[in-house]
Amino acid sequence: GPKSVYEENAPFIQNFIFDSGLPILGICYGMQALTHALGGKVNPSSEREYGFAEIELINGRGEVISPEGRKTLPLLSSLSTVWMSHGDKVTQLPQGFISLAKSENSPYAAMGNLEKKYFGVQFHPEVHHTKNGIALIKHFVVDICNVNPSWTPNSIIDESVKKIRQQVGDNKVLAAVSGGVDSSVAAALVHKAIGDQLICMFVDTGLLRHNEGAEVASAFRDGLGAELITI
Repeated sequence: GPKSVYEENAPFIQNFIFDSGLPILGICYGMQALTHALGGKVNPSSEREYGFAEIELINGRGEVISPEGRKTLPLLSSLSTVWMSHGDKVTQLPQGFISLAKSENSPYAAMGNLEKKYFGVQFHPEVHHTKNGIALIKHFVVDICNVNPSWTPNSIIDESVKKIRQQVGDNKVLAAVSGGVDSSVAAALVHKAIGDQLICMFVDTGLLRHNEGAEVASAFRDGLGAELITI
């Protein structure tokens, strides 16, 4: 995190988040901020933990969970090798929390208040270094927060196409394109929505790379099937 939670003016969790009654997942500094806000303790670690670390899952009695018993803790069941990056650590859990995992340097590598559905992990599940980290995030969002995973690339395209058609109607659209990712994706999306109502305009400045102008023209005319005017 940017600071230590016990420093003056350190970022903190505002009360409206707790008042919402929604599940919470604190990651790294987020876990420390959650601990600090709810009355636990965070202190400097005698040894900074940076890089790969192995975690062991723990049950409510503080006992290490066997590989066979990992399914009893689905939030963390697929994790063992994780990525750490912190100089502080939780030294006392807030009331109502239990330790869910530990590492060699962190007695509380993960914690949870199962009743309120508040969870914290000292490692970073969002980075690719943490093997199966995305499974943790997915379980939290889908199974704990009960979110319907309907926000997919196809659903975004379908919704965008619908909005474009409603806005354009029978009109024509003139789009300036450069051949770069942004304008090309935007043009492809509009073309999918309104077809030959789209007219693309490409300015060949003379400063492009060798044959780049021809490649852009081919991509739009032959690949996309869009009308392209080159200036």
